[in-house]
Amino acid sequence: MAERSTAAVDVADNSGDKPLTAKAESTADGVAQNPERGTDSDEGQGSEGTESPGKKASPPELHSGHKLARRYRLEECLTRLDGFSSWRAVDEKLRRAVGVHILPADHARARSVLAAARSSALLGDPRFVQVLDAVEENDLVYVVHEWLPDATEMGTLLASGPLEPHDAYQMVSQVASAMTAAHREGLAHLRLNPNAVLRASTGQWRIRGLAVNAALRGISSDTPQRTDTESIGALLYAALTQRWPYENDAYGLSGLPKDIGLIAPDQVRAGVHRGLSELAMRALVNDGATASRHEAPCTTPEELVKAIGEMPRIRPPEPTFTAPPDYQRTTYQQGTYGRPAQRPGATQPVQPPPPPLQSRTGKVLKWAVSALLIAALGLGSWQLADALMDHGDKPDDTNKTQTQDGGDKSPRKPLAGKPIAIKGARDFDPFGPDHSEKPATIGNAYDNSASTYWQTDGYLSPQFGNLKSGVGVILDLGQAQQVGKVTVSFVGETSVELRAASPDAGSEPTSFDAYPKAADGSGTSVVLKPNKSLKTRYLLVWLTKLPADGQGYWRGRVADIKVTS
Repeated sequence: MAERSTAAVDVADNSGDKPLTAKAESTADGVAQNPERGTDSDEGQGSEGTESPGKKASPPELHSGHKLARRYRLEECLTRLDGFSSWRAVDEKLRRAVGVHILPADHARARSVLAAARSSALLGDPRFVQVLDAVEENDLVYVVHEWLPDATEMGTLLASGPLEPHDAYQMVSQVASAMTAAHREGLAHLRLNPNAVLRASTGQWRIRGLAVNAALRGISSDTPQRTDTESIGALLYAALTQRWPYENDAYGLSGLPKDIGLIAPDQVRAGVHRGLSELAMRALVNDGATASRHEAPCTTPEELVKAIGEMPRIRPPEPTFTAPPDYQRTTYQQGTYGRPAQRPGATQPVQPPPPPLQSRTGKVLKWAVSALLIAALGLGSWQLADALMDHGDKPDDTNKTQTQDGGDKSPRKPLAGKPIAIKGARDFDPFGPDHSEKPATIGNAYDNSASTYWQTDGYLSPQFGNLKSGVGVILDLGQAQQVGKVTVSFVGETSVELRAASPDAGSEPTSFDAYPKAADGSGTSVVLKPNKSLKTRYLLVWLTKLPADGQGYWRGRVADIKVTS
């Protein structure tokens, strides 16, 4: 990054600003006041900043075409509020679109924004929109972040109606998992709303504005984990009902009717998935609403991830196929080539068949054809009878010898392997910091459907960003069985190893060394055949090299796994 520091920065510096990234502690006290509940107006949220009314900095005088660091050309102003502005810009050096937040260096929150951006950049989690640069120069502080042209804000998706249960499940699972990782690093969002959550064209959900959005508006919380968890619950509530779970309208969504309090999503709209409805209420930390179901509220993203993992898996809807249009005959096939086309609605005249041959020549042709057919039948009958007589003159011992020597006349085909049912599976990430790799979608790896897949996190190189040697999926066959081969289908060319636990393993091993290598291969459909006889209950499909996902990252996608004896 140009003129930026990649070292960890303490937000509390000589300027006296309080740290934005509040300690991520799990608390059981009241929910922090959330300025996003009742409004979707940036003005209302920005008024809660820490600067005094008499010392409010004026926004910089910038315009389209202005360049920052002789590199970032401003294109379109998206927000101008409370002393800062947000722009869509172009990185002329790398020739790509970026987003830029700009505020004066003497702004009361400039130090906090700069420190929050640098802390967010150090996280480097691909589930968040990445901070690319954080610079102070020429009396300006500006933060440059990724621009995702193929992503759609959740608020835009909800404009056409609530999400399908599977989409809502994927959203809450991915957002909760990402925020769990952020809080482990001491980073909070505090402004999770439908405008901060995006769905990429690949189906992955991304979060933008981690720490930075709250710093720009001076928002803080004494219970950051609980605040973010409640915001995730509000997102799930909106995804299920197309309503904001508070009385005030916000983010283009209607609020709940006044004076009735918070009611469960399945009471707001018919057909809402019961499990997701209960999960939303637990995340919203409404003790009165959850007491009737005897479930404890979720006060941290980590507790929410655990609750999601205990839910039955929600399968994606079956794809719908439209019938092809009726076959349309062309004018050439209709025999009108070169003739004027019939007017619309006019009846096409039916051409009568040609009359039969009535002339003397026609009669001669019919008799000639009949004679040829009779001759052909006679010749064929004579040849068949001659062949049968020759076959009967051969001695019987020849047939006996052939039968005795050859046994069966056709060689016996080897028996094909029988499919082995996979009783269960889990993600296996022994070298990662959280020992977890997308557990919510692990069932997609063996659901007999090539349209769904389990995918890894995104990495900065095919070798997992040099962070670890691989990740994988542990398959439970129910009991020790003879394994002949394992067929793995991927999205993108992937390198993979087949590893297996000892046949006498009484329970699933948790150590990587407990799974010795049995076979390896690479491609999009890899057949892994062990070099020697393999009997085991626990198989490990271990990914060692990942394909590019087309968005600047590398990730593995396992579409289907089949095991045969």
